[in-house]
Amino acid sequence: MTKTYPLHFERGHLFIELDDEKWLIDTGAPNTFGARAFVINGQRVEPLTSDRGLNAETLSRFVQVSCVGLIGVDVLNRFDHLFDVSGQTVTVSDGQLPHNGTAVDLDAFMGIPIVTAWIGGRDHRMFFDTGAQLSYLEDDALAGFPPAGSFEDFYPGIGPFRLETRRVGMSVGGIPFSLRTGALPEALGTALMMARTTGIISNALVVDRVVGYFPRRRRMVL
Repeated sequence: MTKTYPLHFERGHLFIELDDEKWLIDTGAPNTFGARAFVINGQRVEPLTSDRGLNAETLSRFVQVSCVGLIGVDVLNRFDHLFDVSGQTVTVSDGQLPHNGTAVDLDAFMGIPIVTAWIGGRDHRMFFDTGAQLSYLEDDALAGFPPAGSFEDFYPGIGPFRLETRRVGMSVGGIPFSLRTGALPEALGTALMMARTTGIISNALVVDRVVGYFPRRRRMVL
């Protein structure tokens, strides 16, 4: 089965619309949670009511968009996805969706996808997190990149926090990107070390192009 749904990009976050309700799309979250059950591509999902201190109400408050929950990789990784932010659609399939572009290999840790980015003359393994509006990198890797101002973000289990950012040039699959990036909060360091990663790439990777996310094939197409 293949279905196409409305896709909203609001306040730096991606939302899929299911039955006139918005759900945050978050490849950086292991678990799906929300206020009610939903059906996606013919599959009924009974989500957790909360995860890591977040429920639908607190999530809506943090992202400043009214939504009924978050869809994590426990559900997202069942399907192929085509994200078309400018066209405001996301196509979901339990088959293999075709997409022409630059193929990028994915690794994964607890289902969360990992891409390799070329930054500052070396490779960095980084989580690809569609729930993140800001990218993150280790402190020493940020040195030398131009300042990009302060930013207020939040993270499950940490809550809201403010940090300084830099504009970091990088390439993924040979495609250049310039992403607003902050230093990793200390609380995230342990998870990154366990996965042998050095940072997080935000949903800015998908905003300006149609992107295929094919987790079952461990591939992304930019």
